[in-house]
Amino acid sequence: MAEAILTTSQLVKRYGQNTVVDRLDLEVSRGECFGLLGPNGAGKTTTLKLCLGRADPDGGTIEIAGIAVPINARQARVRIGVVPQIDNLDPDFTVSENLVVYSRYFGLPAALIAERLPQLLEFASLTGKANAKIGELSGGMKRRLTLARALVNDPDLLFLDEPTTGLDPQARHLIWDRLKILLGQGKTIFLTTHFMDEAERLCDRIAVLDNGRKIAEGKPRELIAQHIEPEVVEVYGDDAHSWRVANADLTDTRFEESGETVFAYTRDAAPVLARLKDREERVRYLHRAANLEDLFLRLTGREMRDD
Repeated sequence: MAEAILTTSQLVKRYGQNTVVDRLDLEVSRGECFGLLGPNGAGKTTTLKLCLGRADPDGGTIEIAGIAVPINARQARVRIGVVPQIDNLDPDFTVSENLVVYSRYFGLPAALIAERLPQLLEFASLTGKANAKIGELSGGMKRRLTLARALVNDPDLLFLDEPTTGLDPQARHLIWDRLKILLGQGKTIFLTTHFMDEAERLCDRIAVLDNGRKIAEGKPRELIAQHIEPEVVEVYGDDAHSWRVANADLTDTRFEESGETVFAYTRDAAPVLARLKDREERVRYLHRAANLEDLFLRLTGREMRDD
């Protein structure tokens, strides 16, 4: 494994009697995209706050590029960039001014800021919007600007907290493209997301949290192969439940049910598909490969979680 840029060891955070991060060990290597996944309340956002020095742990250690956090959090922040869940751009400034003002927080020389500004605008595809006010930007533009702002100090490590929430598919794909460019440049990305396709596309490795504990870690495809049958048939419609009951005798098939959808997990979908041919007027179905969402639901359950 490459050199670690972020490590946590036995990390603990409590709020009253509630332990929201429970003895968490993480190791993120330079140059990789590492995804932290989990249902609402699993401890993802708290873990980010701890790593950024915005909350003090109740136990354990954190190091970023060999710098202890939170005791030296200010020194560590010089090496990182942050894209928060909600854009916090200054509406009183133009696109360029948002980048320039933020650059000054790092004490960058004016000449260096002037040199980086066109590069950041081009990276965000906002060169033509340099003098626009924030209120004139679309949601996707704001997100790209927030990402560009996180790069003003040329950080080694980027923390992205649900970076594409609320964006349309075109905007999401453009953000993904920019993140892949950064990974190609050797940047390290620490990503939290609720979009399993996003994690599967971007992440070299993932960790799954539930109730503050790490319950799985590894490469997405390897974890899927370890925990989930390779083929999935989704059966949906008003008659899906009765179809499942009528076909409970199917061997080597595991059923899960959520709402009006039955999920048939199997290593050979042919027998399942054969049973569906005579019911095409009563149910619809989709045959696909197992994916990261299947893994996530297998590990954390299908029940709704409160924030």
